[in-house]
Amino acid sequence: MPWTATDIPDQTGRTVLITGANSGLGRRSAEALAARGARVLMACRNQERARPALAEVATRATGPAPEVVALDLADLASVRAAAEQVVGSVDHLDVLMNNAGVMAVPFARTADGFEVQFGTNHLGHFALTGRLLPALLRAKVSRVVTTSSTAHRMGRIRTDDLNWERGPYRTWAAYGQSKLANLLFTLELGRRAGQAGAPLVAAAAHPGYSNTHLQIVGPEQRGNRLTRGVWETLNRVMAQSDEMGALPQLYAATMPDVAAGDYFGPDGPFEQRGHPKRVGSTAASRDAAAARRLWEASEELTGVTYRWEADRAA
Repeated sequence: MPWTATDIPDQTGRTVLITGANSGLGRRSAEALAARGARVLMACRNQERARPALAEVATRATGPAPEVVALDLADLASVRAAAEQVVGSVDHLDVLMNNAGVMAVPFARTADGFEVQFGTNHLGHFALTGRLLPALLRAKVSRVVTTSSTAHRMGRIRTDDLNWERGPYRTWAAYGQSKLANLLFTLELGRRAGQAGAPLVAAAAHPGYSNTHLQIVGPEQRGNRLTRGVWETLNRVMAQSDEMGALPQLYAATMPDVAAGDYFGPDGPFEQRGHPKRVGSTAASRDAAAARRLWEASEELTGVTYRWEADRAA
């Protein structure tokens, strides 16, 4: 039988933080996990949009009431404040779902000067995971599930210009780089956790083509009604629901057979729709040397260093 959200094991006693939980895949993940008894922390940038999402997730909850954590991944000060709030308020963090992201938006820079797609999709989550490490290591076995995309296949890590400071900006190339970075981060996080003997499993997932607001943001920001209309039509006609799109990351977050480095996506044609299964990724996403270089660059850019032994002791 195909795996669905009804197959999620009982989550009673588990605490989960989901970034971008006010809409799309994040909101559906929050609903599904709250329905199975988890304490769900909904990390959201827009607090106004978070309120109705929180109310809806609360109606599904069978355990503790869900909570909102203010988080803007495009601002490292916000990342620090959110992580400090969570580390100080939970006994342990069982699952961190690095779900939030932006796609094909116009060129912009984050509060810290990073190219907005790389800064939000990768660097923000890199910093958040590192700052949440004390809470993650207090769990018996924790999981970090990072949402990538089939677009990682067109990605290339611009080692000498990660933040597009030189040359013409290419929107889709920047998105592909950020999604490739998500997989390299997962690879290196798993390697470092294993090397440290830490009880943490790093996995990744992608939603295929799912009907969310992600595709609409770029055209909205450009004021391009035609492109927006095309995406809205494609979403209605071709995309699967956001409930289906959330299944791979829900599987990665909850099932007992998930191992470090696993990558899940839909089982249908070209991995665009369907139920979750383990899927492959490009050779570039499995390049251990590139993963180490990206990690070191991310530490330098964010100022966040993962202190495995110190955080385990804490």
